[in-house]
Amino acid sequence: MANHVSSLKRVRITERRTAVNKMRKSRMRTIIKALRKAMANKDLELSQSLLPSTYSIVDRAAKWGIIKVNTASRYKARLTARLKKLQSAAA
Repeated sequence: MANHVSSLKRVRITERRTAVNKMRKSRMRTIIKALRKAMANKDLELSQSLLPSTYSIVDRAAKWGIIKVNTASRYKARLTARLKKLQSAAA
């Protein structure tokens, strides 16, 4: 265990930041899961309404450093591709 005051403070800060990052990553995964479920159920209207909020949360997670920028881009590209496929099937 750390002995210096500054080291003890860093431990406390790290614990708080870990909890915040965990919550944010969980929120991101939940909304992605909801969008994927809507697409699997072929609910085009719900999918289109969830897409902007999903993009927003994924972009914020990348900005905060919870996921890498390329990972965020990959998530968004794959979700968009699936939505376009769903739209073309509906048309």
